[in-house]
Amino acid sequence: MTGPQPRADAQAAARTGALMALGSMFCVQLGVVAAFSVFDQIGPDGAAWLRLTWAGLIFLVFVRPRPLQLARRDLLACVGLGVVTAFVTILFMFAVERIPVGTASALEFLGPLSVAVLRGRNRRAAIWPVLAMVGVLLLTEPWRDSVDPVGVALALGAAACWAFYILLTQRVGDAVSGLQGLAISMPVAALVATALLGGAVIPDLTWRHVLIGLGLAILLPVIPFALEMLALRRMTTASFGTLMALEPAMALVLGLVILSQQPGVLPIIGILFVVTAGIGAERTGARVEDDAPPHERENDPGDPGYVVP
Repeated sequence: MTGPQPRADAQAAARTGALMALGSMFCVQLGVVAAFSVFDQIGPDGAAWLRLTWAGLIFLVFVRPRPLQLARRDLLACVGLGVVTAFVTILFMFAVERIPVGTASALEFLGPLSVAVLRGRNRRAAIWPVLAMVGVLLLTEPWRDSVDPVGVALALGAAACWAFYILLTQRVGDAVSGLQGLAISMPVAALVATALLGGAVIPDLTWRHVLIGLGLAILLPVIPFALEMLALRRMTTASFGTLMALEPAMALVLGLVILSQQPGVLPIIGILFVVTAGIGAERTGARVEDDAPPHERENDPGDPGYVVP
């Protein structure tokens, strides 16, 4: 078990966490764009179900969860993480079927932005969520009549789930060593997805769809969720939530390059705002001693198995 991190070490860890978060965001958006290639074959429900089911199986096989070794409250946190993971994936897949991926990602970002605003303790850092919010408004242009209200509602539902996902991911990452938390939460997410979508998806599946789903699952959620859990061991939830402002910008760029979804002038300005906010969040994102899990603090004799890989 490691001791309390000095501020310099914590800042270095935060930079590492920020790089992990960036890698996660890129995988997420690349996975969302890749899903468009199979929407016409299996739909958003099929894409969501295949992703979550494959992810659950991968973590079961390669990590091998040990739920009986966890305290009851930690196990419940893992189960809760699995439930919100299922809903954030399902709602977002249905949202991007109706609205541009950049718009959906920007609306979904309101979840992490809310976490950043509510959990932030550094008054000087409060400027970054505000700046990110302005960027999100410019990206989404909610005053336009062409926006699909159902798609917007689905993206906002995903935003609410994402806020809980961030809080629970840090809670589980602090309490459970390695990737054991994901090894429990992802099979739970797969079960939730099967209960909600399996009946409509499974009868129409082919082996080709199943293999495509494996590739989609690796891009989202296997790699990004693992990176996010590791990142949240190194960053505050407030700074992590603000750093997620870069994700709508990534979505817009990938939508332009791969899907030819042309952004206007205001969305481009919005990108500049959210990129600036993301950089600011990374610079103020260290988890120092007061932010560390209780068992990482000085004079705490307990060792619940928390490990920073």
